[in-house]
This record gives sequence, structure tokens and C-alpha cells, in this order.
Amino acid sequence: MKRSGVADLPLHGGRVPEWLAHRMTAMGTAITEAIVRDYGSAQFLSRLSDPLWFQALGAVMGMDWHSSGVTTSVMGALKRGLTPKASELGIHICGGRGRFSRNTPSELRSLSNRHGFDGEALVRTSRLTARIDNNAIADGFQIYLHSFVVTNNGDWAVVQQGLNDRTGMARRYHWHSVNVKDFVEEPHTAIVGENQGTIMNLVDAQAKPAQQAMLDIVHDRPEKSLTAARYLRMPNHHDVRAEDVNLKRLGALLAMAYERDLHDFAELLLMEKLGPRTLQSLALVAEVIHGAPNRFTDPARFSFAHGGKDGHPFPVPLMTYDESLNFLRAALDQAKPVQIKTGNNPQLSEREFGKEKLAGLRRLERFARSIEEKLQPQANFDAALAHERAISPSLDGRTVMDDKRGQRFFVGKRQQRSLFD
Repeated sequence: MKRSGVADLPLHGGRVPEWLAHRMTAMGTAITEAIVRDYGSAQFLSRLSDPLWFQALGAVMGMDWHSSGVTTSVMGALKRGLTPKASELGIHICGGRGRFSRNTPSELRSLSNRHGFDGEALVRTSRLTARIDNNAIADGFQIYLHSFVVTNNGDWAVVQQGLNDRTGMARRYHWHSVNVKDFVEEPHTAIVGENQGTIMNLVDAQAKPAQQAMLDIVHDRPEKSLTAARYLRMPNHHDVRAEDVNLKRLGALLAMAYERDLHDFAELLLMEKLGPRTLQSLALVAEVIHGAPNRFTDPARFSFAHGGKDGHPFPVPLMTYDESLNFLRAALDQAKPVQIKTGNNPQLSEREFGKEKLAGLRRLERFARSIEEKLQPQANFDAALAHERAISPSLDGRTVMDDKRGQRFFVGKRQQRSLFD
């Protein structure tokens, strides 16, 4: 699964507060478990190597939807959450940011000793991906984050990110073993970053004369050329705007959440009594788990699940976040093999009920897509944003700027308008 294009990833300062960090860890872990349960660990690697899906995952987890911090925070949360479950899920995350990236070789060797992998081959792979992105592609970005993800069957994915101090931008690189036939033949799943214009790419197909000249000098054997993927382009502005979102897709989401008949049917699919705001979040979580690749072309839309830590598009609604997380976590736990009957009456066992709730997420994703295709509702973006900000205090909306008790972000009530044009 290749996703390519050009994206701006502005270098973004600040921190992820503890109240969001532990929720991101729990949400990222639960989403990964759901994907592995239904599609397998190889599919998780494929999604991880898709920059648009990765951006949507960060947004649905409550991170700023487009900044460089998405990469660091998402990979950090996944490593914290998945490491204790590595034996259960068969997914191992090595490396990380800064000094943690330098631990990658020792982590890979230790992992290989336990699972019978060729540790030196994995270490060589790790170093090659870093050196190609850091040195062979001279685009002005220096790698500072390197995460190497391995499954029990030996498949791997790499997510790494470089920064350019001069431009104040970051670039994220994705690699995936399934799509790599040779390290010098189309190795990248995708490269995400600001378009810097013409760059020196010493592994690009058009660099053959330069390659040959250098190889002649050192009397080395020439390598095959490769073609780096296209770029995913992201806007530079920090706030979420109407042009960043597919309004038809957002309209389908809002219709399902707030129009009574559609909401009642969606609740039936989930077998759960949910408020409209939680249903809205779960529908976006369901899309991250079950959505097709072409559903992630507007990752900003996924920030309408749980907002963003800096208040864009709105503060993180902690009550909604926790309700969404509790639903997903309970369904995953109940669906595990240990089966406990709920009584003598002909009700579903807890395991069957958990499996039904997880299946409900798949049906919810399909239902939202059918609303979009058949009804084609068009969201009123300004009204949707005003509504979210108006209800934020009632949902314990919180940002990184108001960590002190009683200093909640509050935009104020606005005149209520229809969420649809």
C-alpha cells in the first residue's frame, strides 16, 4: 500500500501533557489491537507505512493534526503501549527519538536473540534506511527520530523523521519490507515533508551520471537507481480550516451523530446507548481501523474525533475521549478467548458480546460511508466548529495551555446554526 505526495510538517515546540499522553497510549494500543485482531500484524505495518493514515491516527489520538510533533508523540505512545503486549500481538517497536534512536541496534539484536531473527541483517537494514534518508537524499533534513517496527514473522516497517533548522520544517520518511525488493529500487513507501524544490537525491533514477562519476572515482561497483516516492503536501497553518476537510465526509459523520433516525440506527449497530458526541468520535475511530486507503486524504477531519492539545480545531473533550476509549477497550477485553456466561437466560456470552461490539465498529464505518454516498450531506464547517467549541466546557474540554484547574479553554456560546448547509 503506497501513499505519496507532499506535506508540510512545521517544526512545532511544546510538549504532550500527561493527561493526554496516557490517553494517547491507551487509544493507540486499542486501535492497534483492533487492526491486528481483524487484519493481522502485516496489515498494521502497511498502515503504519502510509503517511496519510499515520497523520489521521495522530489526529484521532488528540495530537495537533499537522505538526512535526505527531511523529514523535504517536511513535512514543505506540512504543509505551505495545511493548507490554509484544508477546500477545507479535509487534515490537525499537528505537525512538534522539538518544533512543541510537539504542535501535542493541534492541534489534536482543529481540532477534529471543525470536530467532537474523539480528545483524535487521541492524544493517536499520542503518541503511537511516543513511539513505540522511545522506543519500541530500534534502537538507537531518534524521533525529528512527523507529523500527518488527513483527514475529520478520516483517518490518521504519518511520523516521528529519529536521531542517534553516526552514523550520520536518520531513517524515516511511519504509516497509513488503514493498522493498531492493534497497536501491523504489525503497520508500512514502516521504512526507515540505517541498524544498530541486534537491540532490543520489539514489534517484535521474542521478545516474552523478552516481557513475562518483563510483568511477572510487572504482566501486555501480548500484541500481531508485525513485523516491512523491510527496504528501500539508498546509502550513496551524488551525483547521474548511479547505482542509472533505465536507461531504464530515457531513455524513455529523448527520449520523445528530439526526435522530440515523443516530438511532447507528446505536443499534453498536449495541450501545451513546450520545451524539461519542458516536461521532467512535465513527472516526472505526474509520481509522477499517477505512480504505483513499479515506485518509483529509487527515484534518480526524481531529473532529478528539480535538487537539493546542485547541485546534477545539479543545480535547476528555469525557468523550474516555467514553470512546472505554467502549473500545471493553469490547477488546470482552472479545478475548476467556468466555464467561452472563447467566442462564439466552443472552450473549461476554466474549460474543465483545465480538459483536467490535463488529459494530466495522458496520458503523460502512454505515457512515453509505450516508455519504447516498445522502451526500454537506457540512457547514463554521457551524460545526462553533458547536464543538460551545459544548467544550460541558465535555471537560482541555488544552495544553490550561493545565491548571479552573483554566479551561472556552470560546463562549455562539448563535446556534444548522450543522449542514
